This record gives sequence, structure tokens and C-alpha cells, in this order.
Amino acid sequence: MVLTFDPFRDFDRLAGQILGGPPVAGAATLAMPMDLYRSGDHFVLHCDLAGIDPGSVDVSVDKRVLVIRAERSARTDDDVQWVRRERPTGTFERRISLGDGLDLDQVSATWQDGVLTLTIPVAEAAKPRRIAITTGAERGPAVVEGTAAETPALTKH
Repeated sequence: MVLTFDPFRDFDRLAGQILGGPPVAGAATLAMPMDLYRSGDHFVLHCDLAGIDPGSVDVSVDKRVLVIRAERSARTDDDVQWVRRERPTGTFERRISLGDGLDLDQVSATWQDGVLTLTIPVAEAAKPRRIAITTGAERGPAVVEGTAAETPALTKH
């Protein structure tokens, strides 16, 4: 097992707690940790949202950016005396840039046991496909009709 060592992580965390500064980079993601993997012809994203009302979760795609927004409300019981309070409250957001080749019209979302699961299919045009190769004997005579200006050309993408 490989562990990454960041000599400044604990210093930044401590300084942020003492000075009340913004959270260190990556700390915001702790409130909404996720796993993302490819399985066959689709990507699957699991996002842990324990203690969050599924009705407060909003998932949207805007200009190839997937946005997941959720809210965890604070307990407002008057008779509660906190001993330790570590679970963050408020609005959480994750933004994930999506590459080309995904079918963003077919993204689906499910919720189970505090885990939001998004399934993002790969677009048909981006799926690998096999191209048949014909030999000279199988082709037959070549017939070209029209002029060069009417013949479609291949473009490089």
C-alpha cells in the first residue's frame, strides 16, 4: 500500500482551525466523498451523502459540468448539549468536468442507504467498433459518379 505524505497538511489544518480561515484544499470534498469508475459502456459515480435528505439533493449538467448539490440541516433541538460535533452542516457541492463522448441526455440517478449513484452512459459515437476490411477481390469494379466538389471528404478530428 502506498501512502502519500504531505508535510503541510496537518499544519494547514491546524492554522485553519486557529485562524478561522478557509478549509484546506480537499477538505470540502470530505463532506461528499465519491468513487468514479467505468464499467463496460458506462461510468458509475457513487457519492456518500449520509444524513442528507434525498429531497435536498440536486443533480444537473450544464455545459459538460456535472453539479451535485446537497444540504444537511443542523439539529435544532433545544435540549441538546453537544459533546462532539464533527459532521458538517450546510450546503455541499461537487463539480465534475465531463469529457466528450458521454451521452449526457441519458444520465440516471438512484438513491439507496445515503448513497447517490449516477450512471453516465458512453455515447454510441464514442464506443469502440470494428471496421470491416475488404480485399481487392471482394470489392468489384469501382464506379465514381459526380465531381470532386460533390464527393464528401474525410475530415480529421
